[in-house]
Amino acid sequence: MGVLRMRQVSRVLSTYTADVSGVCSALYEMGGMVIMHDASGCNSTYNTHDEPRWYDMPSMVYVSGLSELEAVMGDDDKLLRDVERAAKELHPRFVAIAGTPIPMMMGTDFKGIARLLERRLGIPVFGFATNGTHSYVSGVGMALAQAAKKFCLPKEQLSGADGGQKPCVNLLGVTPLDFSVTGNVEALKEVFQSEGYQVKSCWAMGSDFEALIRAGEADVNVAVSVAGIETAIVLEEMYGTPWVLGLPVGPKLTRRVLEAMDLASATGKNQLPLALEIDGVAGKTERNHRQTYIIGEWVWAMALRCSLIAEYGYDRVSVICPLESEELFADRLLTGREERIPGVLDTAARAGAFLEDEDQIEERLKDAELVIADPIYRRALPKDRAVDFIEFPHEGYSGRIYRKDIPVFIGEQWNQWFESRE
Repeated sequence: MGVLRMRQVSRVLSTYTADVSGVCSALYEMGGMVIMHDASGCNSTYNTHDEPRWYDMPSMVYVSGLSELEAVMGDDDKLLRDVERAAKELHPRFVAIAGTPIPMMMGTDFKGIARLLERRLGIPVFGFATNGTHSYVSGVGMALAQAAKKFCLPKEQLSGADGGQKPCVNLLGVTPLDFSVTGNVEALKEVFQSEGYQVKSCWAMGSDFEALIRAGEADVNVAVSVAGIETAIVLEEMYGTPWVLGLPVGPKLTRRVLEAMDLASATGKNQLPLALEIDGVAGKTERNHRQTYIIGEWVWAMALRCSLIAEYGYDRVSVICPLESEELFADRLLTGREERIPGVLDTAARAGAFLEDEDQIEERLKDAELVIADPIYRRALPKDRAVDFIEFPHEGYSGRIYRKDIPVFIGEQWNQWFESRE
């Protein structure tokens, strides 16, 4: 008798931070009031597991307290009254309302609610139809992109780049869900500043609101995570600013990212420094010939893959991205049939796969000899043989559990960490 296996059911693995928490994380430092439209559970999950800034940095993140009767009746009046009263008392820069599974089943019109509240309050109001079924990548991406559309100043109000020898840069898609609070954001800025590049703004950690709204003064944007792609596209449409998709991990990839920035600034064309193929490794050893898998956010995983290939001679390195489907990734990077960065989809297909389901990941890992991933992924390793495993905790996956073990992985600090564990 055959065994029925259910996809989209996790038996041993966890789930990634949801889209609604991604909205809150993206907007956390912008001075707005963010409301999760939910009974209560999503807010407690967010502040205890998804938001490491919660106890050190105040922010107006609330839950609507949706009741069973309101859900059954589809009653939005209480939400409108409560948000209006709270906004008049707290004076936020803007209001954002994000959905959860219950409003999704109710068919809540978040855009309509946002329009109504905006007229009543006289401040910007966002309505995000998140539903808790997608990963934080979706929530962060839409929140940062909408904030850029709404708040970034028009060209005529900007002074332009300062005319320095090196391009001025914005870093896009920076939240604790990918970079935590262990020093990676500071290290990321330092990589560019130490080479003479001015970091105009960091979307959205460690930059004040004035810096964010003047993002159009930069020469080039760097999307350091998939969540930054939508903002890069918005800024490109608003100002014509070219962008780079990559993350400076290890000295060789760091150099490729910096060169890509210079090229993008000079030519106006978007660049993909992560497009590094394995052309054969001279003098390969058993160690660097192992079938290696890196599991996690796509830009981060691709950056580690490039470092293993370019700096350590690994010649069998594949990426597994469980955060979204191949279709969603492609939709984000296509305009019509044209790729926003030439060759990006082919690069993604050659480097690995987008596998959202636990059974697909377990099947793919059957030939694994080395896996680099969050510690929870140990549970998906083959049971019939030993597999080398390097624990690389991810805030957006295991939350606070392994936070103290999240390394600084920017620039040469990645090499120091990796070599201590290889």
